Amino acid sequence: MLPEEIHKTRQIFGDISVTSKRIIFRTTGSMSLKKLTTALIDLSGTIHIDNSAIQGSIEALKRLRSSSVKIKFVTNTTKESKATLHQRLLKIGFEIDEAEIFTSLTAARSLVEKTAARPFLMLSDDALNDFSGISTDDPDTVVVGLAPNSFSYENLNKAFRLVIDGAPLVAINKARYFMRADGLALGPGPFVEGLEYAAGVTATVVGKPERTFFMEALELLESEPGEAVMIGDDAGSDIDGAQIMGMRGILVKTGKYRPSDESKISPAPSYVVDDFGAAVDLILNELTK
Repeated sequence: MLPEEIHKTRQIFGDISVTSKRIIFRTTGSMSLKKLTTALIDLSGTIHIDNSAIQGSIEALKRLRSSSVKIKFVTNTTKESKATLHQRLLKIGFEIDEAEIFTSLTAARSLVEKTAARPFLMLSDDALNDFSGISTDDPDTVVVGLAPNSFSYENLNKAFRLVIDGAPLVAINKARYFMRADGLALGPGPFVEGLEYAAGVTATVVGKPERTFFMEALELLESEPGEAVMIGDDAGSDIDGAQIMGMRGILVKTGKYRPSDESKISPAPSYVVDDFGAAVDLILNELTK
C-alpha cells in the first residue's frame, strides 16, 4: 500500500495496522478500556459454517488458548440444542468444552423459569431438548427461535392468537439471516417481526445483542465489559450490542458479513479483520500487550 493510499484509508477508517500480512482497520475513539483479559466468540459464521471450519480457525483458537485470555463462546444459534452444537464442533475438530458455550436457548430457558411461563415453543425438534422438563400445557407465552419446519401458517396463526390475547412474545433472537453451507438463509427475525406487526406488540429479545445476554456471559467469566472483546460476523447483533455496553468489537469478514456492514452501525466496529485468525493475531500482538 502506497503512502498516499494509507493516508486516504486513515481519513475513512481511522488508524490502520498490519498483522501477519492482513490489513486491520481500526476506528478511532476515546473510550477508556482496560487491558484485554476476555474474549467472547461467536460460532456460526465466525469459526465454522455448518459442518466445516472456516479456514485457519482451528489453529487460531489453539493460539488464543496458549495465552491467558479467558474465552466464552456466545451464540444465537437456535436450530439445535447446546449438546448437539457441541458435538458438531468436536467433529469439525475444535477443542471446546460444552461448559464454554453460552447460547440464547440457555438465556430463553432462564427467562421461562424465572417467570414460571408455560411456553408455546416454536423451535426445532432438537432445540426442544434444551427445554426438557418445562410444562407447555395450556401455553401462556410464545417463544420463537429458528424453526423452519414449524413456521407453517397453522403454527404462526396459533402464536398470533396467543399473543393478541395477551401472551408475551419472546424472541430467542431477531437475526434477519445467517450463513449456511448453501448460502444465506432467513433467520427467526422476519417471523418474529411478522407476529409483532400482526398483534401490535414488541417482543422481548433474550439473545444477542441484548445487554443481559452479554452480561450473563461475562459474569460467568468474572469479567467486566471494559476488559473484554466480542468477535463476530454480525455487525449488529455481535458488534454493536457489545460496544454499546463498553466492550471492544472485532468484526470478521466471513459468514454472513456483507461489504460495508461496518458502516451500518455507530460507532463503527473497533476493528474489522479478514477472519478469526486475524482477530486472534490482533489480540495476541496488540490488545493484550
